[in-house]
Amino acid sequence: MKTAANKNSNKVLSLTAISIVIAAAICFTLYLVNGTNYEETNDAQVESYINPVSARASGYITKVMFEEHQDVKKGDTLVVLDNREYTSKVHEAEAVLEDAYAQIKVLEAGINVAQTGVLVNRNQIASAKARLWQQKQDNLRYKKLLTDEAVTGQEYEQVKTRYDVAQNDYDATENTLLSTQSRVQELKTRKALVIADIKRKQAILELAKINLTYTVITSPYNGKTGRKQILEGQQVQLGQPLVSIVNENEKWITANFKETQVNGFYVGQSVKIEVDAIPGKTFEGRIKAISASTGSKFSLLPADNSTGNFVKIIQRIPVKIEFADSKTIQEVKSGMNVTVAVLNKK
Repeated sequence: MKTAANKNSNKVLSLTAISIVIAAAICFTLYLVNGTNYEETNDAQVESYINPVSARASGYITKVMFEEHQDVKKGDTLVVLDNREYTSKVHEAEAVLEDAYAQIKVLEAGINVAQTGVLVNRNQIASAKARLWQQKQDNLRYKKLLTDEAVTGQEYEQVKTRYDVAQNDYDATENTLLSTQSRVQELKTRKALVIADIKRKQAILELAKINLTYTVITSPYNGKTGRKQILEGQQVQLGQPLVSIVNENEKWITANFKETQVNGFYVGQSVKIEVDAIPGKTFEGRIKAISASTGSKFSLLPADNSTGNFVKIIQRIPVKIEFADSKTIQEVKSGMNVTVAVLNKK
Protein backbone atom coordinates (compact mmCIF):
# COMPACT_ATOMS: atom_id res chain seq x y z
CA MET A 1 0.00 0.00 0.00
CA LYS A 2 2.75 2.46 0.90
CA THR A 3 4.56 1.66 -2.31
CA ALA A 4 1.47 2.39 -4.44
CA ALA A 5 0.81 5.64 -2.52
CA ASN A 6 4.38 6.74 -3.02
CA LYS A 7 4.12 5.97 -6.73
CA ASN A 8 0.91 8.01 -7.02
CA SER A 9 2.49 10.88 -5.10
CA ASN A 10 5.57 10.82 -7.29
CA LYS A 11 3.35 10.76 -10.37
CA VAL A 12 1.43 13.85 -9.17
CA LEU A 13 4.63 15.65 -8.39
CA SER A 14 6.01 14.75 -11.78
CA LEU A 15 2.87 15.96 -13.56
CA THR A 16 2.93 19.16 -11.52
CA ALA A 17 6.59 19.76 -12.36
CA ILE A 18 5.94 19.08 -16.01
CA SER A 19 2.97 21.51 -15.98
CA ILE A 20 5.10 24.19 -14.35
CA VAL A 21 7.83 23.71 -16.92
CA ILE A 22 5.33 23.85 -19.79
CA ALA A 23 3.68 27.00 -18.35
CA ALA A 24 7.07 28.62 -17.90
CA ALA A 25 7.99 27.74 -21.45
CA ILE A 26 4.73 29.19 -22.74
CA CYS A 27 5.19 32.36 -20.72
CA PHE A 28 8.76 32.68 -21.89
CA THR A 29 7.68 32.15 -25.50
CA LEU A 30 4.90 34.76 -25.15
CA TYR A 31 7.39 37.13 -23.56
CA LEU A 32 9.76 36.69 -26.48
CA VAL A 33 6.94 37.14 -29.00
CA ASN A 34 5.45 40.13 -27.23
CA GLY A 35 8.86 41.61 -26.62
CA THR A 36 9.35 41.90 -30.37
CA ASN A 37 5.86 43.29 -31.11
CA TYR A 38 5.11 45.40 -28.02
CA GLU A 39 6.71 48.37 -26.35
CA GLU A 40 5.24 48.71 -22.88
CA THR A 41 5.45 51.22 -20.04
CA ASN A 42 3.64 51.73 -16.77
CA ASP A 43 4.93 55.30 -16.46
CA ALA A 44 1.61 56.66 -17.73
CA GLN A 45 -1.42 58.47 -16.31
CA VAL A 46 -4.86 59.51 -17.45
CA GLU A 47 -5.10 63.23 -18.18
CA SER A 48 -8.02 65.62 -18.69
CA TYR A 49 -8.62 69.33 -18.68
CA ILE A 50 -9.12 70.59 -15.13
CA ASN A 51 -9.78 74.29 -15.45
CA PRO A 52 -10.53 76.68 -12.58
CA VAL A 53 -13.64 78.80 -13.03
CA SER A 54 -12.62 82.30 -11.92
CA ALA A 55 -14.69 85.30 -10.91
CA ARG A 56 -14.90 87.97 -13.61
CA ALA A 57 -16.39 90.44 -11.15
CA SER A 58 -15.83 91.18 -7.48
CA GLY A 59 -18.56 91.10 -4.85
CA TYR A 60 -20.28 89.12 -2.13
CA ILE A 61 -21.52 85.61 -2.84
CA THR A 62 -25.28 85.34 -2.42
CA LYS A 63 -25.71 81.75 -3.64
CA VAL A 64 -23.46 78.73 -4.13
CA MET A 65 -25.38 76.34 -6.34
CA PHE A 66 -23.07 73.33 -6.58
CA GLU A 67 -21.69 70.59 -4.37
CA GLU A 68 -18.35 68.84 -4.42
CA HIS A 69 -17.84 66.35 -7.26
CA GLN A 70 -21.23 67.19 -8.79
CA ASP A 71 -22.00 66.55 -12.45
CA VAL A 72 -22.70 69.84 -14.24
CA LYS A 73 -23.63 70.78 -17.78
CA LYS A 74 -22.46 73.71 -19.85
CA GLY A 75 -24.35 76.82 -18.76
CA ASP A 76 -25.39 75.52 -15.33
CA THR A 77 -25.27 78.25 -12.68
CA LEU A 78 -22.51 77.68 -10.15
CA VAL A 79 -22.26 80.91 -8.14
CA VAL A 80 -24.39 84.06 -7.88
CA LEU A 81 -22.88 87.36 -6.68
CA ASP A 82 -24.65 90.40 -5.24
CA ASN A 83 -25.54 92.40 -8.36
CA ARG A 84 -27.03 95.59 -6.86
CA GLU A 85 -23.94 97.70 -7.49
CA TYR A 86 -23.67 96.49 -11.07
CA THR A 87 -27.39 97.06 -11.67
CA SER A 88 -27.01 100.65 -10.44
CA LYS A 89 -24.16 101.21 -12.87
CA VAL A 90 -26.35 99.97 -15.71
CA HIS A 91 -29.11 102.40 -14.71
CA GLU A 92 -26.61 105.24 -14.44
CA ALA A 93 -25.21 104.49 -17.89
CA GLU A 94 -28.75 104.35 -19.31
CA ALA A 95 -29.58 107.77 -17.78
CA VAL A 96 -26.41 109.33 -19.19
CA LEU A 97 -27.21 107.91 -22.62
CA GLU A 98 -30.77 109.24 -22.50
CA ASP A 99 -29.39 112.68 -21.63
CA ALA A 100 -27.17 112.53 -24.71
CA TYR A 101 -30.15 111.60 -26.88
CA ALA A 102 -32.04 114.59 -25.44
CA GLN A 103 -29.12 116.85 -26.35
CA ILE A 104 -29.35 115.57 -29.92
CA LYS A 105 -33.02 116.55 -30.07
CA VAL A 106 -32.26 120.02 -28.71
CA LEU A 107 -29.49 120.50 -31.28
CA GLU A 108 -31.68 119.24 -34.12
CA ALA A 109 -34.36 121.76 -33.10
CA GLY A 110 -31.73 124.52 -33.04
CA ILE A 111 -30.50 123.49 -36.48
CA ASN A 112 -34.03 123.63 -37.86
CA VAL A 113 -34.55 127.12 -36.39
CA ALA A 114 -31.22 128.31 -37.77
CA GLN A 115 -31.95 126.87 -41.22
CA THR A 116 -35.32 128.66 -41.19
CA GLY A 117 -33.43 131.82 -40.25
CA VAL A 118 -31.24 131.32 -43.31
CA LEU A 119 -34.33 131.32 -45.51
CA VAL A 120 -35.64 134.46 -43.79
CA ASN A 121 -32.27 136.18 -44.23
CA ARG A 122 -32.26 135.36 -47.92
CA ASN A 123 -35.72 136.90 -48.30
CA GLN A 124 -34.52 139.96 -46.39
CA ILE A 125 -31.52 140.21 -48.71
CA ALA A 126 -33.83 140.12 -51.73
CA SER A 127 -35.96 142.94 -50.26
CA ALA A 128 -32.90 144.99 -49.31
CA LYS A 129 -31.45 144.49 -52.77
CA ALA A 130 -34.63 145.74 -54.37
CA ARG A 131 -34.73 148.82 -52.13
CA LEU A 132 -31.04 149.45 -52.80
CA TRP A 133 -31.60 149.33 -56.57
CA GLN A 134 -34.49 151.79 -56.26
CA GLN A 135 -32.46 154.17 -54.10
CA LYS A 136 -29.54 153.90 -56.50
CA GLN A 137 -31.73 154.91 -59.42
CA ASP A 138 -33.14 157.84 -57.45
CA ASN A 139 -29.63 158.88 -56.49
CA LEU A 140 -28.49 158.86 -60.13
CA ARG A 141 -31.55 160.78 -61.24
CA TYR A 142 -31.25 163.46 -58.55
CA LYS A 143 -27.52 163.74 -59.19
CA LYS A 144 -28.28 164.57 -62.84
CA LEU A 145 -31.01 166.98 -61.80
CA LEU A 146 -28.59 168.65 -59.40
CA THR A 147 -26.17 169.12 -62.30
CA ASP A 148 -28.97 170.74 -64.29
CA GLU A 149 -29.88 172.77 -61.18
CA ALA A 150 -33.37 171.30 -61.29
CA VAL A 151 -33.25 170.32 -57.61
CA THR A 152 -31.62 171.84 -54.60
CA GLY A 153 -28.56 170.42 -52.92
CA GLN A 154 -30.61 169.64 -49.84
CA GLU A 155 -33.01 167.47 -51.82
CA TYR A 156 -30.10 165.58 -53.41
CA GLU A 157 -28.51 164.99 -50.01
CA GLN A 158 -31.75 163.49 -48.71
CA VAL A 159 -31.92 161.09 -51.66
CA LYS A 160 -28.22 160.18 -51.30
CA THR A 161 -28.74 159.53 -47.58
CA ARG A 162 -31.60 157.15 -48.34
CA TYR A 163 -29.30 155.40 -50.87
CA ASP A 164 -26.52 155.02 -48.27
CA VAL A 165 -29.01 153.62 -45.73
CA ALA A 166 -30.28 151.10 -48.29
CA GLN A 167 -26.68 150.08 -49.03
CA ASN A 168 -25.99 149.54 -45.32
CA ASP A 169 -29.24 147.59 -44.89
CA TYR A 170 -28.26 145.32 -47.78
CA ASP A 171 -24.77 144.74 -46.33
CA ALA A 172 -26.29 144.04 -42.90
CA THR A 173 -28.69 141.41 -44.25
CA GLU A 174 -25.82 139.67 -46.05
CA ASN A 175 -23.77 139.61 -42.84
CA THR A 176 -26.77 138.30 -40.94
CA LEU A 177 -27.05 135.47 -43.48
CA LEU A 178 -23.40 134.58 -43.02
CA SER A 179 -23.84 134.62 -39.25
CA THR A 180 -26.92 132.37 -39.44
CA GLN A 181 -25.12 129.94 -41.76
CA SER A 182 -22.19 129.83 -39.32
CA ARG A 183 -24.67 129.10 -36.54
CA VAL A 184 -26.08 126.19 -38.52
CA GLN A 185 -22.58 124.79 -39.09
CA GLU A 186 -21.73 125.21 -35.41
CA LEU A 187 -24.87 123.31 -34.35
CA LYS A 188 -24.13 120.53 -36.84
CA THR A 189 -20.60 120.23 -35.47
CA ARG A 190 -21.91 120.05 -31.91
CA LYS A 191 -24.38 117.40 -33.05
CA ALA A 192 -21.53 115.34 -34.54
CA LEU A 193 -19.62 115.61 -31.24
CA VAL A 194 -22.68 114.49 -29.28
CA ILE A 195 -23.19 111.56 -31.69
CA ALA A 196 -19.58 110.49 -31.09
CA ASP A 197 -20.15 110.89 -27.36
CA ILE A 198 -23.28 108.75 -27.66
CA LYS A 199 -21.21 105.93 -29.15
CA ARG A 200 -18.84 106.16 -26.18
CA LYS A 201 -21.73 106.15 -23.73
CA GLN A 202 -23.32 103.21 -25.55
CA ALA A 203 -20.06 101.31 -25.09
CA ILE A 204 -20.06 102.21 -21.38
CA LEU A 205 -23.65 100.95 -21.09
CA GLU A 206 -22.77 97.75 -22.92
CA LEU A 207 -19.79 97.21 -20.62
CA ALA A 208 -21.99 97.80 -17.57
CA LYS A 209 -24.45 95.19 -18.86
CA ILE A 210 -21.61 92.74 -19.51
CA ASN A 211 -20.26 93.26 -15.98
CA LEU A 212 -23.77 92.62 -14.66
CA THR A 213 -23.84 89.23 -16.41
CA TYR A 214 -20.54 88.36 -14.69
CA THR A 215 -22.38 88.26 -11.35
CA VAL A 216 -23.79 84.89 -12.43
CA ILE A 217 -20.96 82.38 -12.88
CA THR A 218 -21.82 79.37 -15.04
CA SER A 219 -20.08 76.16 -16.05
CA PRO A 220 -18.03 76.59 -19.25
CA TYR A 221 -18.58 72.96 -20.34
CA ASN A 222 -19.94 69.60 -19.23
CA GLY A 223 -17.94 68.03 -16.45
CA LYS A 224 -17.68 67.44 -12.74
CA THR A 225 -16.90 69.99 -10.05
CA GLY A 226 -13.90 69.71 -7.77
CA ARG A 227 -13.61 70.72 -4.12
CA LYS A 228 -16.00 73.29 -2.71
CA GLN A 229 -14.00 76.03 -1.01
CA ILE A 230 -16.40 78.99 -1.07
CA LEU A 231 -19.46 79.84 1.00
CA GLU A 232 -22.34 82.29 0.81
CA GLY A 233 -21.46 85.73 2.19
CA GLN A 234 -17.81 85.39 1.19
CA GLN A 235 -16.17 88.31 -0.62
CA VAL A 236 -14.51 87.33 -3.89
CA GLN A 237 -12.13 89.38 -6.00
CA LEU A 238 -11.78 89.76 -9.74
CA GLY A 239 -9.88 86.75 -11.12
CA GLN A 240 -10.21 84.67 -7.95
CA PRO A 241 -10.63 80.90 -8.67
CA LEU A 242 -13.99 79.66 -7.37
CA VAL A 243 -14.13 75.99 -8.35
CA SER A 244 -12.39 73.61 -10.73
CA ILE A 245 -14.30 71.75 -13.45
CA VAL A 246 -13.03 68.40 -14.67
CA ASN A 247 -13.88 67.90 -18.34
CA GLU A 248 -15.28 64.37 -18.38
CA ASN A 249 -15.77 64.31 -22.15
CA GLU A 250 -12.13 64.62 -23.14
CA LYS A 251 -9.51 62.33 -21.63
CA TRP A 252 -6.17 61.11 -22.85
CA ILE A 253 -3.05 59.40 -21.58
CA THR A 254 0.42 60.79 -21.26
CA ALA A 255 2.83 57.85 -21.43
CA ASN A 256 6.53 58.39 -20.80
CA PHE A 257 8.46 55.84 -22.85
CA LYS A 258 12.18 55.29 -22.62
CA GLU A 259 14.10 56.94 -25.40
CA THR A 260 15.17 53.49 -26.59
CA GLN A 261 11.53 52.45 -27.05
CA VAL A 262 10.08 55.17 -29.26
CA ASN A 263 12.01 54.38 -32.43
CA GLY A 264 9.36 53.47 -35.00
CA PHE A 265 6.42 55.04 -33.16
CA TYR A 266 4.04 56.97 -35.41
CA VAL A 267 0.83 58.95 -35.03
CA GLY A 268 -2.23 56.70 -35.34
CA GLN A 269 -0.42 53.60 -34.10
CA SER A 270 -2.60 51.15 -32.13
CA VAL A 271 -2.20 50.98 -28.37
CA LYS A 272 -3.56 48.66 -25.69
CA ILE A 273 -4.41 50.28 -22.38
CA GLU A 274 -4.84 48.65 -18.98
CA VAL A 275 -5.99 50.77 -16.05
CA ASP A 276 -4.63 49.71 -12.66
CA ALA A 277 -7.94 50.53 -10.94
CA ILE A 278 -9.99 48.50 -13.46
CA PRO A 279 -8.38 45.04 -13.60
CA GLY A 280 -9.37 42.59 -16.30
CA LYS A 281 -10.42 45.25 -18.81
CA THR A 282 -8.40 46.41 -21.78
CA PHE A 283 -9.07 49.66 -23.62
CA GLU A 284 -8.13 50.39 -27.19
CA GLY A 285 -6.26 53.55 -28.09
CA ARG A 286 -3.96 55.16 -30.62
CA ILE A 287 -1.04 57.54 -30.56
CA LYS A 288 -2.19 61.13 -30.95
CA ALA A 289 1.15 62.94 -30.71
CA ILE A 290 4.81 62.30 -29.91
CA SER A 291 6.82 64.92 -28.06
CA ALA A 292 9.60 66.67 -29.96
CA SER A 293 11.92 66.45 -26.94
CA THR A 294 12.41 64.57 -23.72
CA GLY A 295 10.40 65.42 -20.64
CA SER A 296 13.43 66.80 -18.83
CA LYS A 297 13.76 69.57 -21.41
CA PHE A 298 10.37 70.91 -20.37
CA SER A 299 11.32 71.11 -16.70
CA LEU A 300 11.93 74.45 -15.00
CA LEU A 301 15.57 73.52 -14.34
CA PRO A 302 16.85 71.34 -17.21
CA ALA A 303 19.98 69.33 -16.46
CA ASP A 304 23.24 70.98 -17.49
CA ASN A 305 25.71 68.25 -18.37
CA SER A 306 28.44 70.77 -19.19
CA THR A 307 29.21 71.18 -15.47
CA GLY A 308 31.17 67.93 -15.48
CA ASN A 309 28.90 66.06 -13.06
CA PHE A 310 27.51 63.80 -15.76
CA VAL A 311 25.66 60.55 -15.07
CA LYS A 312 24.04 58.97 -18.10
CA ILE A 313 20.34 58.37 -17.44
CA ILE A 314 17.87 56.97 -19.90
CA GLN A 315 15.51 59.82 -20.83
CA ARG A 316 11.74 59.62 -21.22
CA ILE A 317 9.74 60.79 -24.25
CA PRO A 318 6.13 61.88 -23.52
CA VAL A 319 3.63 60.31 -25.90
CA LYS A 320 0.01 61.46 -26.02
CA ILE A 321 -2.46 58.60 -26.45
CA GLU A 322 -6.19 59.01 -27.05
CA PHE A 323 -8.88 56.44 -26.34
CA ALA A 324 -10.41 54.88 -29.43
CA ASP A 325 -13.94 55.08 -27.99
CA SER A 326 -14.57 58.01 -25.68
CA LYS A 327 -18.01 56.66 -24.70
CA THR A 328 -16.52 53.71 -22.81
CA ILE A 329 -14.20 55.67 -20.50
CA GLN A 330 -16.65 57.19 -18.02
CA GLU A 331 -15.24 54.95 -15.28
CA VAL A 332 -11.70 56.12 -16.04
CA LYS A 333 -10.73 59.04 -13.81
CA SER A 334 -8.14 61.69 -14.37
CA GLY A 335 -4.84 60.88 -12.65
CA MET A 336 -5.28 57.09 -12.68
CA ASN A 337 -2.18 55.00 -13.38
CA VAL A 338 -2.24 52.91 -16.53
CA THR A 339 -0.05 50.52 -18.44
CA VAL A 340 0.15 51.01 -22.18
CA ALA A 341 1.52 48.70 -24.85
CA VAL A 342 2.21 49.98 -28.35
CA LEU A 343 1.42 47.38 -30.99
CA ASN A 344 2.84 46.60 -34.42
CA LYS A 345 5.92 48.76 -34.44
CA LYS A 346 7.29 49.62 -37.87
